[in-house]
Amino acid sequence: MKQKFADALRSYRKELFKIQHDPRELEELTKDALHQSQETLDNAYHYHFHKLPDASRAEIINMINNYTLEALLPPIVEKITRRQVMLEKQLELLVHLFEDALDKIGAEDEA
Repeated sequence: MKQKFADALRSYRKELFKIQHDPRELEELTKDALHQSQETLDNAYHYHFHKLPDASRAEIINMINNYTLEALLPPIVEKITRRQVMLEKQLELLVHLFEDALDKIGAEDEA
């Protein structure tokens, strides 16, 4: 039984390493992360003034808003999304590991 669990854990680690280092897997992960990042950035909120400010203040606020949305936010959102996608893949592999472990326990009990 102990050997079966060790084999299942070894298989999990191998698949996880493959996801983290295989060029095709990384390319797929990057595409997924970029797609989700673009979707997130497309849903960015816009600030609306409650009282009409003077033109110079509105221009400065719009410059800051544009700079934030175009320069600062995209790399941050991409990194967060890439990390989220990687964690989802890891969780999927971990669930598969637990299912294998439970199947092996059930098979051991039946025998």
